[in-house]
Amino acid sequence: MLEVCLLGTGGTVPLPERWLTSCLLRCRGEEILIDCGEGTQIALHKQKYSCKQIGTILLTHFHADHTAGLPGLLLTMAKSERTEPVTIIGPQGLKEFLDGVFAIARYVPFEVHYAELKEDEVGFKAGGMNVTAFALRHSVRTYGYEFRLPRGRRFDKEKALANNVPMRIWSRLQKGETVTYEGTVYEPEQVLAEERKGLKLVYATDTRPTEALVTHAENADLLIAEGMYGDPECLEKAKKNKHMLMQEAAEIASRAKAARLWFTHYSPSVKEPEIYLEEIEKIYPGCVIAKDGEMTDLAFADEEIQNV
Repeated sequence: MLEVCLLGTGGTVPLPERWLTSCLLRCRGEEILIDCGEGTQIALHKQKYSCKQIGTILLTHFHADHTAGLPGLLLTMAKSERTEPVTIIGPQGLKEFLDGVFAIARYVPFEVHYAELKEDEVGFKAGGMNVTAFALRHSVRTYGYEFRLPRGRRFDKEKALANNVPMRIWSRLQKGETVTYEGTVYEPEQVLAEERKGLKLVYATDTRPTEALVTHAENADLLIAEGMYGDPECLEKAKKNKHMLMQEAAEIASRAKAARLWFTHYSPSVKEPEIYLEEIEKIYPGCVIAKDGEMTDLAFADEEIQNV
């Protein structure tokens, strides 16, 4: 199960009813925060989350509407008596950026580890998931993030018996071990059923359309993409500022055959993004004009997907 909550859906500047961009993921007792715009810690409290539990913070890029909340968040973590380390991952230049953050957030009693993304595509593990950072196309170096939650294979008793696997080593093989027993080598493949589909979430904002985004969003259970503008007349502005129209994001979701699409990162000039929904659904039916606090639980294929 993967819990997803859009804490803030605004771009550029916060509005009275729209905090800046941030997204929280909860998986197997671990939490990941994607971006930390101004007001993120307030948005966390509003949704009844504790910032004390966040173990990893992923930054898409260093523009202020994605990062200005970080000093306050770290200080709030400090006041919550956190002692466990926090890992921050972001584009190259992260060290210099964090030097500025710690010039403000001076009293952080826990360790802050960091990792800079230098290649166009980088894989790593975080929050119990396999994560791939991939380069987007914005005015500065920017990354999207693909999250995969793998699913373990079931134990197949009939297969184990057919392969004459001794019962006393079944549990070890089920855990993925290769076992030598009484002179014979046994492999996990001899007792495990077919591969099962895991979960896939893709988060990408502040970008022009790219083939990399289509590729990474392929068959995603949920694609969260920017909806900076909804008026087609804003196309030239979108191109100039390296953002996407909602229609362009919908085309990407359609091409990628993503199961679901949420929009986020609306321009402050877009006061009512819902007015574009009917037009966008002609491209991608069932998309969601997400609001602050939009939440869902992504479940494995044979479990229900719930909206909260």
